[in-house]
Amino acid sequence: MTTPIRSAAVRWFTPNRFGLAVLLITAYAVIPFAGSDYLLDAVLTPFLALALAALGLNLLTGYAGQVSLGSAAYLAVGAYAAYNFNLRLHGLPFLASLVAAGFVAAAVGIVFGLPSLRLRGFYLAVSTLAAQFFVQWALTKFGWFSNYNPSGVIDAPPLAVAGLSFSGAVGRYVFSLTVVVVATLLATRLLRSQVGRNFMALRDHEVAAKVIGVPLLRTKLLAFGVSSFLIGVAGVLWAFAYLRTVEPAGFNLDRSFQILFMIIIGGLASIRGAFLGAAFIVVFPLLLSRFGAAFLGNVFDSGVLEMSQRIVIGALIIGLLIAEPCGLIALVDRVADKIRRRVFPPQPRPIHN
Repeated sequence: MTTPIRSAAVRWFTPNRFGLAVLLITAYAVIPFAGSDYLLDAVLTPFLALALAALGLNLLTGYAGQVSLGSAAYLAVGAYAAYNFNLRLHGLPFLASLVAAGFVAAAVGIVFGLPSLRLRGFYLAVSTLAAQFFVQWALTKFGWFSNYNPSGVIDAPPLAVAGLSFSGAVGRYVFSLTVVVVATLLATRLLRSQVGRNFMALRDHEVAAKVIGVPLLRTKLLAFGVSSFLIGVAGVLWAFAYLRTVEPAGFNLDRSFQILFMIIIGGLASIRGAFLGAAFIVVFPLLLSRFGAAFLGNVFDSGVLEMSQRIVIGALIIGLLIAEPCGLIALVDRVADKIRRRVFPPQPRPIHN
């Protein structure tokens, strides 16, 4: 007979609970003290920013079924909006600038999401490229956005919340981690609400969703707005916590495809998949660079690295679409389930006479 303690342990040992607790404890209590500046600045901080951007795109594409190829545009909108809020509204806390930048990105996302009311699939994907090209052109054309810097470069304002300064590698990492954790919790609550169910109904079958009373117009625009909000906040982290100085060319089409690759590799319609895909995209070039330098020496320069990275990622996407369309997160879940069954093997049900 299964004891209550054993039953509680089995229920607790799940990727969503046990793994989340271990990750948060490690992220807050271990990494800031044990991690080097290189690990915090060059690996974990960009990972957090890109993971939040991937989460935003996954809400739109994975959960709501709407396609977008202009994610980097909303990264840029968030970064430049936060810069201008901080520059022109003296005394405005940086956290308020960050949230306001997210709302500006959401407004831009809703505007460029209007074609989704008439277009679907490939045609919608092409129409979303308008955001990518228009935003990058506007930031380059109008000097007001960059305070009339000839090259359009903006510098990071000081990261401070309630009098606490988040300067230095540890401070920027903790600030980014806290923003991402809060945003992820809010996104999770949203997906468990009626709004999230409307997103998934829209994704599964638009006509059936309309028949059962899902407001298609509001749901589509809300999906674009929420997605763009999260990506805009990610743009603030990318610009001011990671790079600390950016230019419009840094938010090009390659960045949009990079975010799209994250959710394909990690797994569509999965919050954990967005983080797993971002981790792969951030860590893989570093591993490939070390591997190439060790075996090929000076032949493996930056150009070869970039081309090798694109070839391997492209081959991986093709392989995943064929073998495991649900992404790497499905493989992780299967491994975790096997471990759970080994540690807590299922008990036979008692036979009652």
